[in-house]
Amino acid sequence: MFCAALLDLGVPLGLFQEAVSSLLLPEKVHLRTERAVRGGLAGTRFLVEEHGHHHHHHHDHDHHHGRNWAEIRDLLKKSKLAPEVRDSALAMFQRVAGAEAKLHGVPVETVHFHEVGAVDSIVDLVCAAAGVHHLRVSEITATVPVEGTGTIQCAHGKFPLPAPATAEILRGIPIRQIDVPHELTTPTGAAILAHFVKKFDLLDAFAADAIGYGLGSRDLPDRPNVLRAFLGHLSPVSPDAAETIFEIRTHLDDITGEHLAHAIDRLMAEGALDAAVSPLVMKKGRPGHLLTVLALPADAEKLAAAVLRETTAFGLRMERVERRTLRREEKTVPTPHGPVRVKLGYLGDKLVQIHPEDDDCRRLAASARLSPSVIAAAARSNLKI
Repeated sequence: MFCAALLDLGVPLGLFQEAVSSLLLPEKVHLRTERAVRGGLAGTRFLVEEHGHHHHHHHDHDHHHGRNWAEIRDLLKKSKLAPEVRDSALAMFQRVAGAEAKLHGVPVETVHFHEVGAVDSIVDLVCAAAGVHHLRVSEITATVPVEGTGTIQCAHGKFPLPAPATAEILRGIPIRQIDVPHELTTPTGAAILAHFVKKFDLLDAFAADAIGYGLGSRDLPDRPNVLRAFLGHLSPVSPDAAETIFEIRTHLDDITGEHLAHAIDRLMAEGALDAAVSPLVMKKGRPGHLLTVLALPADAEKLAAAVLRETTAFGLRMERVERRTLRREEKTVPTPHGPVRVKLGYLGDKLVQIHPEDDDCRRLAASARLSPSVIAAAARSNLKI
């Protein structure tokens, strides 16, 4: 379905056929596409034919024609794939091999792939790598992977969904199960997501230039069995550095100014994007402070713990918020009084902020016996864009 969505976005089928041919597989493999409809949505199906056998991509995990990791690695290394495509395919197979080795308690070199060693899955991973690199996308974002419920027949018996290999490959990545009695994320799909996707989140200020629909083989009863892919760019309304961060807030009415200043220093040292205090009137008319800390998602829990440890707070609030920042550049500008660092802020390609560094302006102003504003004005006038 991932490869089908890439084809629907405009990746040529000939690119996939050339990639597969370069593997020099002993099996004769032919690729083709067809237009079909799933749940009322028209899209593309990607079909792999081996020796006249049509692979429907059901992924029942019970293939008996798999290869081991060493064979697949050798196959890829001897191929004529472009280096970046080969390296991505190797990385995806390595991820699957590591998962299988951990599950079965064997050295990674001895891992034998069942589903992912079959021809159709080899084709899927190699074509996925070829298609992504052909599109030259700078970043891939996906919604949280969705899995069904029930059981799946694997080479070693029945297992509950998600399949053990899928769960292991997606370790550390959020996953959501829904009440559909079918496997919705396969180990092959999990490997593609885990390798290429840098962020699992909702679309944010994204402008789509093309939309592709990759169709699965089944017709699901209550939803279209479709993988939708968007190809586009960040909206110019949004700066390049739009991101999701956490805002941590707490009210304090029993902390001294010295204690609060120390807490802010500690929070900044531990990686806070910003920490600020504003006055409050609290219950019973008591004066207090609102401490607000901004944190990257990876640092949010650490900084929340620091707030509780370094202040007098007994609790706090954390909220995921959207932050938008200008794209920044820094230049050093010569002035008659010495060099001044200047921050430049761009909205898209348009320069909208010029800010001489205050520390530089103060230092030069002190030695020249001038106002810092005079130094700042000189830096602005000498700036060459």
